Amino acid sequence: MPRKISNNTNRSARRYAGLALAAVLLAVAFWRQGGVMADGDTPAAYQFQLTGKVVKVADGDTFTLLAGGRREHIRMASIDAPETTKDSERPGQPMAQASRKALAGLIAGKQLTVLCFERDRYERSICDVPLDDGITANQRQVMGGMAWANMEGRGKFMRDPSLPRFEEKARQARVGIWSQGGQVPPWVWRYQCWKQSQC
Repeated sequence: MPRKISNNTNRSARRYAGLALAAVLLAVAFWRQGGVMADGDTPAAYQFQLTGKVVKVADGDTFTLLAGGRREHIRMASIDAPETTKDSERPGQPMAQASRKALAGLIAGKQLTVLCFERDRYERSICDVPLDDGITANQRQVMGGMAWANMEGRGKFMRDPSLPRFEEKARQARVGIWSQGGQVPPWVWRYQCWKQSQC
């Protein structure tokens, strides 16, 4: 079960330690990348955290964490990776398997603590995934051209304001999905191809 972040002083000291570390790691990441946070350019607040072992990587932005004996489905916050094939009526996108493999290379089999904002309507936890090098896996996927900064609905799912800048750098470097022309954002693909059958 997720551990709620409490206002209780005794519990807060322990639980906020992990969040403070994540904030420091994100700050270090910005420093390493030459990034500067502008006013209002800070991530939204985390609501809970989960610790466990990654037992499955489904695609470039979704994985399963075995936490406290329970399988937790994690949807990485602020990014959207190329869709994998779901069935004959919902085909996948180019680079979907490359994106999944890139994420697997970052997290498969690892013990992680993920920092989560909420649960979505599919009961997935929406989380940032800090890595040992001070970057989140969310950021790493965008930096490598393996996912988009999620700007669906004019960015209503965007919680990490650094990601559009990282995406622009990946586009300029023509890495990953940006090495090919005509890429369709996954949120557009789900609507046009899957719902409208205009693949």
